[in-house]
Amino acid sequence: MKKAVIAVGGNSLIKDKDHQSVPDQYKAICETVRHVVGMIENGYNVIMTHGNGPQVGFILRRSEIARGELHEVPLDSCGADTQGAIGYQIQQAFHNEFKKRGIKKNVVTVVTQVLVDKNDDAFKKPTKPIGSFMAKEEADKKVKEEGWNIKEDAGRGYRRVVASPMPKDIVEIDAIKKLIDSDFIVIAVGGGGIPVIETDNGELTGTAAVIDKDFASALLASEVKADIFMITTGVEKVCINYNKPDQKTVDKMTMAEAEKYLAEGQFPAGSMGPKIQAAIMFLKNGGEKVIITSPEFVEKAINGKTGTVITK
Repeated sequence: MKKAVIAVGGNSLIKDKDHQSVPDQYKAICETVRHVVGMIENGYNVIMTHGNGPQVGFILRRSEIARGELHEVPLDSCGADTQGAIGYQIQQAFHNEFKKRGIKKNVVTVVTQVLVDKNDDAFKKPTKPIGSFMAKEEADKKVKEEGWNIKEDAGRGYRRVVASPMPKDIVEIDAIKKLIDSDFIVIAVGGGGIPVIETDNGELTGTAAVIDKDFASALLASEVKADIFMITTGVEKVCINYNKPDQKTVDKMTMAEAEKYLAEGQFPAGSMGPKIQAAIMFLKNGGEKVIITSPEFVEKAINGKTGTVITK
């Protein structure tokens, strides 16, 4: 059976500012899962990953509001919380869709730790904004009292920034592989995985960082030797000259073309850039095919009818 790793963005679980509740997110998950189950019916064993940016932001905001009444939640625990909560919703959506279609499959979420290098340069230059906006007075207080790194964000206020180190190893990879071999649908490395570092005595400990979920998903896809690595995003196909008069959709590109476009600045760091970089990582590590499309086109894309395909 062919294996496909599918990375679903955390933002794609939130349709708009008026649909951010947990039930709203579950509805969005159900829509995506319906298309993914179509892939399973076509003979693919699916390993799903997901983002968690907005969801971690919600937890941090609740923690900030409850300050003085309850303990605050560390960032690594926020990641673990969202892996469990989002994983639960994905599991339930699969179970219910399988029941409708008469499919007998088991689904499991693996709360996943991902090892990062404690000497990664990203720790010296935190760049990933998280949490809510603050006034300068509160920001200065956080820097002094809690050692946070704070940056002004586009004139909208100040935000905490954390490191975004590269993923090096998936701690639970052997368990994930055994589950896949046992024909489970596996949900793993949610939110890029819980970032952990190794201490001098070989123990693991969580760290205040956010791993890019596309990079972690590319690593997972390489480790399980996926036939296809699919990344879902907000567009049906990758575009060149995006939002310009000469915008052009791309049906297919080689890895060399992807690297060329990336070097030209076609894919910004805050949007399509990490997805293209993750695609290149997967292909360089032995992968054969990457598909980028939006969640509603997953089934059509796997059948070659839409999406952007990147190959060697």
